Amino acid sequence: MPDGRDPGPWPGGQVVPGGQEPGPPASPPLRLSPKVLLTDPIRMLPSLFLPLAGVLFLGGFSPSSFAWAAFGVIGSVVYTTVRWATFTYQIVGDRLELTRALVSRSVRTIPLERIRGVDVSNPPLHRLLGIAVLRIDTGAGGDDKQEGELDGVTVAEAERLKAVLLWHARARMARRAREQGGVPVAGADGAEDAEGAEGALTGDAARPGAVPAAHRSAGSPVTRHEVGEMTPERVFFVVPRGWLAYGPLSGAYLLTPFALVAGAVGLAFQWGNELRIDSRVVVGAGEWLWEHPAFLVAALVLLVLAMPVVGAVMYAVFNWNFTLRAKEGYLVAERGLITRRSVSLERRRVRGFELVEGVAERWAGVARAWAIVTGLGDSQTRGQLLPVVPHATVLDVVGEAIGPITSGLRAHPPAARRRRLFRAVFPWLVVAGCAVAAAVVWSPLWWALAGPALVLAALGIPLGLDRYRSLGHAYDGSRLSVRSGSLRRSQAVVEERAVVGWKLTQTLFQRQARLLTVTAGVGAGTGGYAALDVGEAEGVAFAAEVTPAWLTPFLLTEAADPAE
Repeated sequence: MPDGRDPGPWPGGQVVPGGQEPGPPASPPLRLSPKVLLTDPIRMLPSLFLPLAGVLFLGGFSPSSFAWAAFGVIGSVVYTTVRWATFTYQIVGDRLELTRALVSRSVRTIPLERIRGVDVSNPPLHRLLGIAVLRIDTGAGGDDKQEGELDGVTVAEAERLKAVLLWHARARMARRAREQGGVPVAGADGAEDAEGAEGALTGDAARPGAVPAAHRSAGSPVTRHEVGEMTPERVFFVVPRGWLAYGPLSGAYLLTPFALVAGAVGLAFQWGNELRIDSRVVVGAGEWLWEHPAFLVAALVLLVLAMPVVGAVMYAVFNWNFTLRAKEGYLVAERGLITRRSVSLERRRVRGFELVEGVAERWAGVARAWAIVTGLGDSQTRGQLLPVVPHATVLDVVGEAIGPITSGLRAHPPAARRRRLFRAVFPWLVVAGCAVAAAVVWSPLWWALAGPALVLAALGIPLGLDRYRSLGHAYDGSRLSVRSGSLRRSQAVVEERAVVGWKLTQTLFQRQARLLTVTAGVGAGTGGYAALDVGEAEGVAFAAEVTPAWLTPFLLTEAADPAE
């Protein structure tokens, strides 16, 4: 049985005696499933539609035009076959090689030690054929071309590769655990890789004045998932289907009906000629609606009424059967109805979480949560821990999976409230004043702008007060937390060991109000989390409280008594 320091045998491989870390077993070059010869041509059809339609129309639907169109379809199938036959993947030693060889040979090498996570997704056609898309997250950033993707492996092969690739991280963690315990590791070359250096720099031992983990009390509130840890599979939460009705409250899916109408209009203009739809008909329909306001208002009302319904349907499609579980040192989030997606987050790289609430979500008592993970690309998608669920559930699940949220946020000074009110009200007062002046001097039509501006200025008062109430920061000895925002209130909870630097900024108006913004630089998530409009002394003290060894030497102390 593998313990907390031994990751066990390589999946499908061998156990190396003598405490050495086994290397990946040699594997022959493998190809994608032949079923991609069906999916790839179908996926290419949208890009082939316009050329094929053009050939048919220009040829007057003659036999020769159909022959040329058939030649294009056959050419796409041949192209897909050649791409499938010339692509192989193989695990060689400590790296994954993706090879494409036709006229020239191209090899993309992905070191296994750089792999941060492995995502497996099943689009509809792939699910029908029993294949999957496997994406490898290396934390390189940028687009997917900088990472690895195997589009068209069988579901069983995807699960096997996922286990093999993630196993290497556990083997490396076990080796480091033995090294930290004083047990030499045979075969180690002594060179610290970049990832190991990152782990050392963000660990407790790297922080000046930090208390080593071994010397902390057993009651420390930090939930650590360190090197070599093997946790049994455990399901933290499965979102009930009834809770999918909360989805439209996030606002992201509410505009789906308008997006569908805009897409249909754009499709009519783009492909109208090929589909024999005269663009003048579309323009004429729009003019007719404009000339009949009753029908235009009725269409808008129907779209507004469809917003929550269509939004809930789209939300359910993307978040169906959302499941968060812990498996072999990873947090695994699975979701999706039509396209099923599985995202794995290495738990030892999780540095905290972010709790997000919109206005409607706060009114309904629901929230969303994302993990703050080092070296994670596309964190807004891959880092999602929970969709829109009740607030108490978010706190319970995230507290169990990562750690409790920091409570008792410290309020910011009254000057911060004045700044929030000024920024929410003054711009609209300026617009209203300019509109009134224009209405008096030039045209009464400007009164149409002055009225809404005054209404928005009045609404800015409760908005500014709510923004001030949302401000807060705290530090409980192991985690720091900052919160801000009103229309989108966000609270970030970050482990102290994740802080790599501080940035204290002060604008001209902040200097006059004796305020500043304290930003904790974090090698994870968005890269920095700010406490806005903190008092000057309080902001500096907050940073010094979290990392005293960094800031204490630069703080001014009271001058000694000259008589002494």
